Amino acid sequence: MATQSPFLLLDGFLKNLPLPDLQPPAWAIEETQRRIVLLLNHILGQEKEATSRLARQKSRVVQLQWRAFSMSLVATPAGLLDQASADAKADLVLVMTEESPLALAQTLLQGNRPAVRIAGDVQLAAEVNWLADHVRWDLEEDLARVIGDVPAHTLAEGARAMAKALRQFVGSAATASPAKAQT
Repeated sequence: MATQSPFLLLDGFLKNLPLPDLQPPAWAIEETQRRIVLLLNHILGQEKEATSRLARQKSRVVQLQWRAFSMSLVATPAGLLDQASADAKADLVLVMTEESPLALAQTLLQGNRPAVRIAGDVQLAAEVNWLADHVRWDLEEDLARVIGDVPAHTLAEGARAMAKALRQFVGSAATASPAKAQT
């Protein structure tokens, strides 16, 4: 008798969860978006090629969207990002098509990109794709500045081992998910 994955039950629950009705307050959304912009700029600032590519796209607006959540970013002349004004027209719209938070998390944990519907400027889309392919956050290096090289390396190795185990678990659960219980 085949067993049914517990992820199917959780996925069904999350799909039916009325997330749009549970909107956080506007100030929390705005503050979270500011923090995301700061993090992205920190990462971009470490890559000279990334900032020079973004500088060529100055004043261009990219809108990111998933379910009811949306964020618009504008490229600055310095090659960094800023929040676009509320009335800014998007040059590129990227919509994550996966509605299920669990399926989206599984995709990301497996190291894959989520499915995205792209509309707008092709050149800007190519630059965003280049950034996604080539820019990586060296968290270990940032951590080493705070706690030292050896502790940062030890923490990073532990995190990589946990991430590998989690990816293997999610991968095995994802392959088991199609199996339905037989009666």
